[in-house]
Amino acid sequence: MNNQLVDPFGRRITYLRLSVTDRCDFRCTYCMSEDMVFAPREQILSLEELYAVADAFIGLGVKRIRITGGEPLVRKNLLSLLTRLGQRPELEDLAITTNGSQLADLAPQLHAAGVKRLNVSLDSLQRERFAAFTRRDKLEQVLEGIEVARAAGFRKIKLNAVVQKGRNDDEVLDLVEFAMAR
Repeated sequence: MNNQLVDPFGRRITYLRLSVTDRCDFRCTYCMSEDMVFAPREQILSLEELYAVADAFIGLGVKRIRITGGEPLVRKNLLSLLTRLGQRPELEDLAITTNGSQLADLAPQLHAAGVKRLNVSLDSLQRERFAAFTRRDKLEQVLEGIEVARAAGFRKIKLNAVVQKGRNDDEVLDLVEFAMAR
């Protein structure tokens, strides 16, 4: 256990969440304001620096990495980082949490880069509600992205939903049925 991360309870830490941006192309009401002020770009780690961080953690025994944001797929040249990480034999799992807005364009490249799993945020299957949650009318784009990801070979796609009483709690079964059908 010399070169490994261990928590105060003696458990080995093998999982890392790596945020690659604070930016997002949605403005989900429970997440950020419509007029969000983002960190200056010079304060955000470069892709090379992010790889160095991931490399250090892999050296300490991390075997699973989840790429997050903001919306990670809006990060310019993200595929170069994912490809480098996807080539690491020590990594058992490389995953991304996404709002799905960019999946239709990027899913095949993500799969080819070595991303094994996707977590897609989907709070409603109703266009008006989706637009009210995200402040963007892009439900069809997200649904298309999920289908493109399935066609690209992703077999592990999770759906995340923020369920709020009186806003979308009546859709829980619809979301479950949607997920199970896919």
